[in-house]
Amino acid sequence: MTTTYDAARAEAFAGKMVGHLNGAAVALMTSLGHRTGLFDALRDQPPLTSPQLAAAAGLSERYVREWLGAMTVGGVVEHDPAVNTFTLPAEHAAVLARGASPTNLAASMQWVGVLGAAEDEVAAAFRHGRGVPYSAYRRFHEVMAEESDQTTVAALEEHIVPLVPGLAARLRAGIDVLDVGCGVGRALARLAELFPASRFVGYDASVEAVEAARQNAWQRELRNVRYEARDAATMCDRAAFNLITAFDAIHDQADPAAVLRNVAAALRPGGVFLMQDIRACIHVGGNHDLPLGPFVYTVSCMHCMSVSLAGGGAGLGAAWGKELALEMLAAAGFGDVRVEQLPHDVMNLYYVAAPG
Repeated sequence: MTTTYDAARAEAFAGKMVGHLNGAAVALMTSLGHRTGLFDALRDQPPLTSPQLAAAAGLSERYVREWLGAMTVGGVVEHDPAVNTFTLPAEHAAVLARGASPTNLAASMQWVGVLGAAEDEVAAAFRHGRGVPYSAYRRFHEVMAEESDQTTVAALEEHIVPLVPGLAARLRAGIDVLDVGCGVGRALARLAELFPASRFVGYDASVEAVEAARQNAWQRELRNVRYEARDAATMCDRAAFNLITAFDAIHDQADPAAVLRNVAAALRPGGVFLMQDIRACIHVGGNHDLPLGPFVYTVSCMHCMSVSLAGGGAGLGAAWGKELALEMLAAAGFGDVRVEQLPHDVMNLYYVAAPG
């Protein structure tokens, strides 16, 4: 079958790809602005020249000048050519500067650099199919912790814990809690602060992440939380916990089915599994309208799917979908599953599951 070449369509598509290229460039420079504190230095300030901004941020003026060029033509920073000064509008600062709002999109832009740094390894994996290990992703746990602070940690008390009726009261009275795939432990540490009568433990396969979690808990003088470097697919806990959580972790596992079975076995009668995971449909056709659809598939290909395959695993990927998640929860022994979506979190669904 032959098709007729449509020059206008080709030109329109080329324009779309140029837009993607410019968007990726702005994202990378936005990440740099976050990491170097430039957005914070510009926030709530009068118009600044490049030397003034460099001095305020303690950075090289030449680099700051070039960064301002990208931010100006990218529509992030406003420029007054008459006096050559730069301003970060309050509306832009609200989504880019630290502490300006609950959601800092500049922090999320760091994924461009984190994932891009592993491009050579991922390209090779396209040929050998074995995946790419966590060790290839520099700063992964650091950036993931910033994401967790915004979507999970900040929402625990007001939005996430209330998803389970009566859970806050049980936590105040004192129960045993496990977090699977705890990473550097920010969510568990926050719960330990909020509910000092309860006992918390976090499992993660990454020794590096567990060490960071332990250090954080020690600095915060938390005595009711501990962390262990353990693969949840091989854990042997039986009826040991009243609550088990997994925040954006199950789809990364090498053997997610085994993890879910072990979670069900580790819950005591009346226990609850609270799983946060990516909002998606199992079929790509159902994901066209996802607010961050291209990002979900990109981070999946560049990390989530690949690290699972590197461990000899299933390689579910971030877009494993609500349908498959419900199927796997049922197969693991969860007979009562409720799915919720929270208004502050466009990326995830929340599964409240009980065995039986």
